Amino acid sequence: MKICPYSIEREEILARAVGPLAAELRLIDAADFISMLRFEHHGSIADLVESAAELYFHPGTIRFGAGGDYSLDWDSMPSVTLDLEIMPRGVTVYARLMLGRDKAAISIDYINFQNASSDPDANTAFLASSLGDARLMPTRTASAL
Repeated sequence: MKICPYSIEREEILARAVGPLAAELRLIDAADFISMLRFEHHGSIADLVESAAELYFHPGTIRFGAGGDYSLDWDSMPSVTLDLEIMPRGVTVYARLMLGRDKAAISIDYINFQNASSDPDANTAFLASSLGDARLMPTRTASAL
């Protein structure tokens, strides 16, 4: 995605929303993900992503996308990148979730607002609200802690 002033903020919102999902997926052995990607067992990956996502989001909110990639070299720890389709109410986000040994990261490839506002800040706020509504259990605000 072409980087714009709102890209970083939107990726941070998305990262906070899918953080628990990433942690759940990191429980799966990297070798299993790599073998499924290498042998194009995308249906198996889709099942794993769907099973992990249903713990935190309403059904159909997050799906495995078109594929993924992995890094497996002799001198580094393996990492796996999965294409995700994230579809809370009113927004479609195509993103890549990178799963590493100690961390995960997400990057947005494309985002589409069904009823986009001419104000990018309003679109960003809508993304945050829509992702919050898609969660099975609402997140606590700082004042609630």
